[in-house]
Amino acid sequence: MRIIDTSQENRSFSDLAPNVARNALFVSVFGILASLILTFMLGGGLERFFQSYLVNFGYFLSLTLGALFFVIIQHVVRASWSVVVRRVAEVLSSNFLLMAILFLPVIAGMDHLFHWLDPHAVDDEILAGKLGYLNRTFFILRWVLYFGIWAGLARFFYTNSVKQDETGDIKLTLRMEKFSPLSVILFAFSLTFASFDLLMSINPHWYSTIFGVYYFAGSVLGSFAMFALIFHYLHKKGRLLQSVTLEHFHDIGKLMFAFTVFWAYIGFSQYMLYWYGNIPEETVWFLHRQTGSWTPVTWFILFGHFVVPFLGLLSRIPKRRSALLRFIALYVLAVHWIDIYWIAMPEWFNNGVSFHLLDLTLFLAIGGLWISVAARRLGRASLVPSKDPRLSDSLAFENS
Repeated sequence: MRIIDTSQENRSFSDLAPNVARNALFVSVFGILASLILTFMLGGGLERFFQSYLVNFGYFLSLTLGALFFVIIQHVVRASWSVVVRRVAEVLSSNFLLMAILFLPVIAGMDHLFHWLDPHAVDDEILAGKLGYLNRTFFILRWVLYFGIWAGLARFFYTNSVKQDETGDIKLTLRMEKFSPLSVILFAFSLTFASFDLLMSINPHWYSTIFGVYYFAGSVLGSFAMFALIFHYLHKKGRLLQSVTLEHFHDIGKLMFAFTVFWAYIGFSQYMLYWYGNIPEETVWFLHRQTGSWTPVTWFILFGHFVVPFLGLLSRIPKRRSALLRFIALYVLAVHWIDIYWIAMPEWFNNGVSFHLLDLTLFLAIGGLWISVAARRLGRASLVPSKDPRLSDSLAFENS
């Protein structure tokens, strides 16, 4: 076992947090102002605003959910290797209060986003049978429940982990491990139904029981890519140079590779079953994405979201080369955004791709806030769970 001396290591983000948070907030304010100008002064319109907003909200929600899953599953399997990278995931998963606030514009724009709120929906036989579930009041109540579950889980794991930094009480680890199996169940059901509500119900005639798993796979893949970028940034700033080693980056790269394959498997399974069944209510969703200028985007999703990262991460070398892993992580995050865009936008623009500057400015608006809040929280605690009972094993971790 390797002996790692971390006595002189800088594990604090407190001096960097204010500047990072301030710069991210500046980007957010710029995005907000630009979005308002595009919407009200340059003719973008409220409907296009809410459509772009939903895409970007769904993207940053997915990264937050992916981080929460990582925290939960590490306690389920009692992982040692991930202790030194877990604090960053705990912080990112604590952004659910922010995401709940950012969900308010989605509620405000529901009439522009969801066809099932049309007063004439009762005249549609298929919709009429779903209005007991797809109605404004029940929709909002479900999201109150979702955010209650996610915020509660994130707070439980974050507060217990930070408390252990002070007390060193091993019972806190045992408490988190004990609650983690139930957390997985709560997480799985809430994420699945949330993905149905937020994205699948844009086309209320279409349904897929595997859609939640598809959204989950992309969420976790995106969060691993985010972890890789954050730890590269921390190393650049002289943080965690002894704690988070090449071995940990290697494992993050392996997880990115694994979930690239898992995402492709779920996407293929969904498509293959609908192609084989050839039922109009099921195939219409894919037909919207296989016609007009959406066709090249669909092909790009296939090759860009699977083939490129699959080949890029297949070898051991990119996982252990900082520049290569950083480039792949950035690429994965970009393609994940395109995937969310591809899921939602064809339902409003089924004749072809309709990119608008609002898609970019709202990305900056939401993303800047997301980073700003996370940075401030990251500055309040150690970057590593300093008294976790498995910390020594994590520090000495080596890939076989």
